[in-house]
Amino acid sequence: MFRGFGQGLLFLSGKAAQGDCTVTNQGTRIERDSLGTVGIPKDAYYGPETARAVENFPISGTKPLPEFIRATVLVKKAAAEANVSLGFLDGKIGRAIVSAADETLEGKMTDQFVVDVFQAGAGTSHNMNANEVLANRAIEILGGQKGNYKLVSPHDHVNMGQSTNDTYPTFIRVACAILAEPLKRVLGELREALEAKATEFDHIVKSGRTHLQDASAIRLGQEFAAFASMIGDDNKRLESAADKILELNLGGTAVGTGLNADPKYVQLTVENLGRYTGFKFRVARNYAALMQSMSDFVELSGALRTLSVDLTKIANDLRLMSSGPVTGIGEIILPAVQPGSSIMPGKVNPVIAEMVNMVCFEVIGNDLTITMAAQAGQFELNVMMPVIAYDLTQSLVILTNAIRSFTDRLVRGIRANEERSRGLLEKSAGIALALNPFIGYDKAAEVAKEALKRGVPLRDVVLEKKLLTEKELDEILDPYAMTTAGVHGKKGVAEKKRSG
Repeated sequence: MFRGFGQGLLFLSGKAAQGDCTVTNQGTRIERDSLGTVGIPKDAYYGPETARAVENFPISGTKPLPEFIRATVLVKKAAAEANVSLGFLDGKIGRAIVSAADETLEGKMTDQFVVDVFQAGAGTSHNMNANEVLANRAIEILGGQKGNYKLVSPHDHVNMGQSTNDTYPTFIRVACAILAEPLKRVLGELREALEAKATEFDHIVKSGRTHLQDASAIRLGQEFAAFASMIGDDNKRLESAADKILELNLGGTAVGTGLNADPKYVQLTVENLGRYTGFKFRVARNYAALMQSMSDFVELSGALRTLSVDLTKIANDLRLMSSGPVTGIGEIILPAVQPGSSIMPGKVNPVIAEMVNMVCFEVIGNDLTITMAAQAGQFELNVMMPVIAYDLTQSLVILTNAIRSFTDRLVRGIRANEERSRGLLEKSAGIALALNPFIGYDKAAEVAKEALKRGVPLRDVVLEKKLLTEKELDEILDPYAMTTAGVHGKKGVAEKKRSG
């Protein structure tokens, strides 16, 4: 079993025939590829090309995400079934490959996908890792010994009708389609949770803030309704981008011309993938375009970046509104999910919101990497696909998990500090805006400055200066009315006062 970079790998020279395999007394089997012979741990299901990749790329220790492995194996299974159905692949061999794929989908051999995510351009190493694993397991199913590629060939059988150049972008597309679904669901749940809070808090009027300074009144429910609307729009962007991912360039083979891939095989493989997953995959209108251009991935990543920007803003607002709670704003109370300090007793921090911030920063960074990688392709192929694959799938996974936690462990448990909100609003000069239609901007500004200087409510200064009556102020400065459209108060009487 693979246990580290290069462990158990041995590179030799020799004349072993293609498909020959010898097991040494050191527990290593010797296999051959086009460059020579390679020693591989005898229990490993991968083969010589994977072994060389492990040796060449001891970079991060990060292996492909389970969803990417699943997408890879689904494509291989769909292709094998199609080739058998059309008579291109011997039925016994094809069924063994399908059985090996099914076992891998059940999680039995996922630990055999051992190539670092930072690897050979275009993903050849990952594709061959999959081909070798499935071939060796299929060989066992047929009664043979690992490494006997005359029985089942990674190239000629598992990879039949395929090239890394068309399968690898297909792996990305299938993985992203699978991963986008739970993200859509958790986004819908977050929007619903925010809408529920908008309803719950609709009666609470508080001070609005612009430039981090006091502004006119707003309802706490209106702020949460705005958050919900933002998340709803983000979900629509995600749905649009995810739909484009369903177009597959499988069948384009090496350069997008489709050489060695029968059109019937292509159509049937795509249909098989749809049957396995429930997605409406479709054959590319132009194979070469999808092989050269990574724009669909850039668009999906862009939707995730935009979502991350909105999530960061929402998380930061919640942190600020809950700040203190004594020395800060303290208008809302976040659920206490863990102690906040190793030294300060009783301290509780907004840890879920902070986690969301960090996840969003990672996704935004991934987006830049994806953008740079997408523009780095030349001619018929973009060789930077492995980093696009990892960063895009990682972004989908961590956003889904972060939003689920954000919804369940923070948003649903938010409580309002209504008394604090009312108290801050009464002291705020921001409500002077409501006076503009009645005493004019300049007089309202004068009153606001004096109220701030003296530390008294704005209302008191207006009454002292006899600019409006108490009854008129009751109507004009009605907290809820100030958060709705229109001019509120007996404007006719107030206009007369102002002109006088």
